[in-house]
Amino acid sequence: MIDIADTGSGKTHRDENFPVASVLIAPQHRAPIMAFYDFVRAADDISDHPTLKAQQKLDLLERLDQALMDRGPQEPVAQKLREQCRARKLDPQHARDLITAFMRDVTYLRYRDWDDLIYYCRYSAMPVGRFVCDVHGENPEKVWPANDALCAALQVINHLQDCAKDYRDLDRVYVTAEALDAHGAAVEMLAAPRAPAPLLAAIRDLNGRTKTLLDQSRAFADLLDDTRLAMEVGAIQALAEKLVARLDVADPLGDKVHAGKLGFAAAATQGALGALTRRALRPLRNLAGSPQ
Repeated sequence: MIDIADTGSGKTHRDENFPVASVLIAPQHRAPIMAFYDFVRAADDISDHPTLKAQQKLDLLERLDQALMDRGPQEPVAQKLREQCRARKLDPQHARDLITAFMRDVTYLRYRDWDDLIYYCRYSAMPVGRFVCDVHGENPEKVWPANDALCAALQVINHLQDCAKDYRDLDRVYVTAEALDAHGAAVEMLAAPRAPAPLLAAIRDLNGRTKTLLDQSRAFADLLDDTRLAMEVGAIQALAEKLVARLDVADPLGDKVHAGKLGFAAAATQGALGALTRRALRPLRNLAGSPQ
């Protein structure tokens, strides 16, 4: 039997494109978030494994899911998350939704249109933010719509900047058939050293729709009760906006899209401080708007 621990890529939360439980997150909330990350990382590594066959991946993902629900052989990453969920009364369904997404990655390699892609994001991205909000005791009805928009945007940004690698290494294409057809592009163009004009137009089409998601998520940080989480979200929103601006002018097949460490830090700091400043000024705005 394949050991799930042996399928790991070695990637950690420090290697992700966006912050994961950064220093802005309060210490008491880091353990469940990191347990969630480690579980999701294990599942992601299985779905992206370069040599496992499709059925082996599906079997391992099912085993991980069953271990999380305490219905099969124990897996350390699943046990750790299960214990955190029980201790904090958190719903493990968010993690199970990610398993659904990774199973889809194994078997569903092309996306028809924007709705098809957002349906995938419902399982691959939105549950991550929902879990973090739940850890902080935030009101789902108040914050989940903005969370879902931001998380979907982050997922699509990752797909666009990694579109060549996903096609080359995994034969996955998240650039939708609808966008490709609209601009006369073909999937095979993803193998080129630089994006031909039709493919670049399709990518920028999807990037424009991602900007709309970021418009919908811009108020997210201000809706949160927890100040430190609001700063984290402000940082992520700023980084996402920087990346969609970059994707408007860069070719993800031939250019580096993601910001360097200094640019990453500068954008994150600006976003976090912006969220903090707006929160500090809120009482003054309320006072200014109160009847005299």
